[in-house]
Amino acid sequence: MSELTFEQMLEESFKTIRNGEVVDGTVIDVKPDEIILNIGYKADGIITRSEYTNESGADLTTMVSVGDSMTAKVLKVNDGEGQVLLTYKRLAAEKGNERLREAFENHEVLKAPVTQILGGGLSVVIDEARVFIPASLVSDTYEKDLNKYQDQEIEFVISEFNPRRNRVIGDRRQLLVAERAKKQSELFARIQPGDRMEGTVKNVTDFGAFIDLGGVDGLLHISEMSWGRVENPKKVFKVGETVEVMIKEIHDTKVALSLKFPESNPWANAEENYATGTVIDGKVARMTDFGAFVELAPGVDALLHVSQISRAHVDKPSDVLSVGQEITAKIVDLNVAEKKISLSMKVLEPTAEQVASDDTSADE
Repeated sequence: MSELTFEQMLEESFKTIRNGEVVDGTVIDVKPDEIILNIGYKADGIITRSEYTNESGADLTTMVSVGDSMTAKVLKVNDGEGQVLLTYKRLAAEKGNERLREAFENHEVLKAPVTQILGGGLSVVIDEARVFIPASLVSDTYEKDLNKYQDQEIEFVISEFNPRRNRVIGDRRQLLVAERAKKQSELFARIQPGDRMEGTVKNVTDFGAFIDLGGVDGLLHISEMSWGRVENPKKVFKVGETVEVMIKEIHDTKVALSLKFPESNPWANAEENYATGTVIDGKVARMTDFGAFVELAPGVDALLHVSQISRAHVDKPSDVLSVGQEITAKIVDLNVAEKKISLSMKVLEPTAEQVASDDTSADE
């Protein structure tokens, strides 16, 4: 057997490596755009910036130090210049994908910060492995602007796992739906009509406001916002404000709310406040051809029939009255059960005989 040359013996002393092999090494030099590792091979290993991190423009000297131990994967044994090209990022992503696979199979809830806002959803990273959460799976309600989630830590589950097609899908919506269902069940078990509780205004429409009671949305209809008349709910409520409401009705999972608290019912003392024969001031709220409705107090409207406006003939209420006008009238009828009050301005006017009598007295 011929003797080996020194160069041959030196080469034999180094281990052999192959593409795809995982190797351990020690950092012997760091530059802003690459890391050099001693991997116990005849050539050093090189990790470029793009194979270390997804952060473009990162300065590797601030992330790795000489002497650090690292594990990487071989991309190419010889890059043409006698160097071994390595990847740290892809190996970490492979380990991350294994972590995601286990989470997918075990239905595990994961938590991670949002690293990127994309056109169709959010991107998060678990152990260097990316997870995409479509906009439709971000929340249990429509989200117009996803930018608020940037850098926010969120919980989700893996609903689809196919790393070969680079398709790993996260789902936050099902967690929120499950949480809401639990809160709904707990809330419905303890509330009943007549209860009062605080809620947060979630949305305001032309017909009412939706109030979040803590997992259950209740509807505060425009007709239940006040004992009086509310023309525009959007002028009364703002999204995000806290209000105390009363549970009016519960039908399955629908809750009707009210702000008409019994103690503030303007009809509670109607027999005393609006007794027949009482002379009272009011404001014309609206008019019809047969009369005018006069607001005596918020929630208490009385009818002033056209025949009771004046002793003189009146064709239409709008001929002598206007909406918003303050008037003085006498209560001529009260029906508390039907919440009806009839007024008369005519009875407060002097009769023809009284006028004639006054004129005669004046002449004397």
